[in-house]
Amino acid sequence: MSSILKSEQLTMRFRRLTALDHVDLEVPEGAVFALTGPNGAGKTTTLECAMNMLRPTSGRCEVLGKDSRRLGPRELEQIGFVSEGQKLPSGMTVARFLAFCQPMYPAWSDADAAALVKQFGLPLDRKLSALSRGQRVKAMLTAALAHRPKLILLDEPFGGLDVLVREQLIRSVLDRTPEATVVLASHDMAEIESFATHIAYLEEGRLRFCEETSALSARFREVEVTTDGEVEPQSWPETWLRVQRGRGLVRFTDSAWMEEGAVERIRALVPGAQDVTWRGLDLRGILLAVAAGRQDLEQ
Repeated sequence: MSSILKSEQLTMRFRRLTALDHVDLEVPEGAVFALTGPNGAGKTTTLECAMNMLRPTSGRCEVLGKDSRRLGPRELEQIGFVSEGQKLPSGMTVARFLAFCQPMYPAWSDADAAALVKQFGLPLDRKLSALSRGQRVKAMLTAALAHRPKLILLDEPFGGLDVLVREQLIRSVLDRTPEATVVLASHDMAEIESFATHIAYLEEGRLRFCEETSALSARFREVEVTTDGEVEPQSWPETWLRVQRGRGLVRFTDSAWMEEGAVERIRALVPGAQDVTWRGLDLRGILLAVAAGRQDLEQ
């Protein structure tokens, strides 16, 4: 599967701050790709480099097969972009705003725009400045989707919105553009867990992992080991995250889970191990474990 967006050793520095540190990222064509991580992790910077809104300090981005620094009208008319910080012409009505956007996109569909306006309940005669936060997002989405883009970039657009509204908007994106690749940058697990086919996690400008959601879920397990006494600190495997020790119990998250032979391996590593149990983790649990890293905590 070809990559519709990728970065190679992408690095961005703002004086003493390193916002991105040699990030290698690949977004497969047709994916619903979640770019996640805490606030300030580098998500917005990555998308702004991809859109040539920022010039990286070093490294490069490639979008639609072209270096992002050389994106032209032909590439830009195939991209839909919605950002939390996007500025709108507040004095325009919704109708005037959509009419303003229409000539920029040869593939613009008036029928799609009208259907989205109806679906979102947008007041065409109201100025953008008079819209609620949710209505402004809907107006931006209408403009971003009406030209049937090949690549849709969403940078934290749904923050602060009601969960049901958020899900409706994401579902609208997926239903309206089934052939498109979607990249959603968000720190909110609820926005991405039920939709994403691929997950990338940034932390302090570094890419911690980038993989299919199913593969990520398969390799993480929360493990509990009952023991016959208190376990002293050990040299735990690198793949054991958030190790917690207490009297008669060791708990950790295994980030490279292999079920075959798991009980024997764990008993060999945990002194006095008795019973070994495990369970899968949701995406939030996985990302919390990755963020916490290799800790050795007494309960």
